[in-house]
Amino acid sequence: TNDLDSTVFPRSNATFRGPAGTVISRRRAGITTVGGALADSSLLQVNNLSVEFSTPLGTVKAVTEVSWLVSPGQILAIVGESGSGKSVTALSILQLIPTPPGRIVSGQVLFGKTDLLRLSEDQIRKFRGRKISMVFQEPMTSLNPVLSIGRQITEQMKLHLGLDTAGARERAIELLTRVGISEPKDRLRQYPHHFSGGMRQRVMIAMALSCDPELIIADEPTTALDVTIQAQILQLMQRLCREMNVGLVIITHNLGVVARYADRVSVMYAGRIVEEGDAGEIYAHPQHPYTYGLLNSVPRLDSARASNLIPIPGSPPDLVDLPPGCSFRPRCHIGRPNCEATIPELTGAVSGHQVACPYTAEISAETRI
Repeated sequence: TNDLDSTVFPRSNATFRGPAGTVISRRRAGITTVGGALADSSLLQVNNLSVEFSTPLGTVKAVTEVSWLVSPGQILAIVGESGSGKSVTALSILQLIPTPPGRIVSGQVLFGKTDLLRLSEDQIRKFRGRKISMVFQEPMTSLNPVLSIGRQITEQMKLHLGLDTAGARERAIELLTRVGISEPKDRLRQYPHHFSGGMRQRVMIAMALSCDPELIIADEPTTALDVTIQAQILQLMQRLCREMNVGLVIITHNLGVVARYADRVSVMYAGRIVEEGDAGEIYAHPQHPYTYGLLNSVPRLDSARASNLIPIPGSPPDLVDLPPGCSFRPRCHIGRPNCEATIPELTGAVSGHQVACPYTAEISAETRI
């Protein structure tokens, strides 16, 4: 399954045991970091992205100065509670947030040398599906219920690749076979309600791969799926990512997904990134109290059966009226009075590992997972 079980990751040159006995690689896919940034060329780079929504109650600061990057063949996981800004960040990349009430206040989204936020609607359409594909959270609401699966898969191939009906159909059969759907010729004539949840998600992955994109963004791709089906979908996406050298951004709140599949992790809270770095490093040496809280909230295989989980107290803040200083301060058990004075910035705790907390040493000494 995709829970925190004992897992050995492929393509690793160093491993160690993390929470619940998980074996995690220190470096996966040969990716190294220099000062918090990837040493090799990035595929997509998000710089200081800020997004707001206007509501009758005030301005919702959904995303504030978020920065991250992903490289070819790399899997980046964006982690956090519901309402932390993960999905809004992903939708903003392709200008998919509703405007109004949404508004991209500032920032850059560089795909190669192209800033996607500066493109017109006609220009950004050439990137959607062709260069960057998205797998949405619930496939039943993403697939059109009155159109056949074949019609929906072949449509963008005709648009972006210029294939005729026969060529698009042949490629659709190949894609369905690749994502593990049997009898693909017959399946093309069927409709979404003929498929199970896991099979619909496989269709979505096939659609995402149909135009040979360079990057796939998967927003909670295993929501509402059985645990065994979740593992199959995630393993499929990981394998295709490695085989095709496609960058993959997974948005999730499931730390098991992060432990097993991600190369790098960005932890979001209240619209900001509070910790980011190599997945193995974060699991072995989490530095932010929010990251500690997330890990302590996960059942552990090495804990006593009668032991209780340690939940994070309180609730995420109201993004219309954020608390002063550090947004996590009201829920933090080791916070200091001056945490309310300034908003902490990401700084490098170790090479490639950044944290937005000035009390990293105290956290490491006082908190144990």
